[in-house]
Amino acid sequence: MARVRMGAQALAWLLTRHLPLEVILHFTTRDRNLMGIQADLLGAHAAGLRDILCLTGDPPSGTDYPNVTAVYDVDSIGLIRIVAQLNRGTDLAGNPVGGRTAFAIGCALNPTADDLELEVDRFARKVAAGAQYAMTQPFYDWAVWERFVARAGRPPVPVLMGILPLQSLRHAEFLHHEVPGISVPAALRERLARAGAGAQAEGVAQARELFRECRRRRDTFAGAYLMPSFGRYENCLEVLKDG
Repeated sequence: MARVRMGAQALAWLLTRHLPLEVILHFTTRDRNLMGIQADLLGAHAAGLRDILCLTGDPPSGTDYPNVTAVYDVDSIGLIRIVAQLNRGTDLAGNPVGGRTAFAIGCALNPTADDLELEVDRFARKVAAGAQYAMTQPFYDWAVWERFVARAGRPPVPVLMGILPLQSLRHAEFLHHEVPGISVPAALRERLARAGAGAQAEGVAQARELFRECRRRRDTFAGAYLMPSFGRYENCLEVLKDG
């Protein structure tokens, strides 16, 4: 969200040092030029990181740093090409880098995109560039996914469904109206409104429904990933109960 936090690469390395986890590094092209991108990727590989989610990155305009310059030498598709090239043992200019990297290359997928034709085209280009798996934006209506599959066909790479448990009606309204790429159906917002003080539990129940349905759709989903909001990690554990 174009906010100042600890760098994702340093945090990913720290996690692997202290926990037996396989970490997916979210890597954006916003903050680095082409040389910096490749240098940081080589550093990530040397540090033992192997999974890269290739993202363009949100622009800094409209944040606490509106005057910061975004680089964007390449977008996410260009970044995928760079990582795939490193996996073949050369940089983008064709120079050898001393060996092949072994990154698993991920990409983002937004089935709720307003311009579905563009999203389908970009997804196809990401796969052609070398993406090996995809992670979706959170969505709350299976009709959205079915519309995407009807247009794009069965995904040619494994897809992980993004699930973000809703905390309240206010949370749902904010995501729906203020966060690009997320749409919360009116029926679900009404469901949260009816729940009143129990909206958080209702949001967890709805997320559990999504997770169960995702597990049934083995033909298009390889799994799911959960996104805690407001630091409420316990909600994600609740989603997994009886899943």
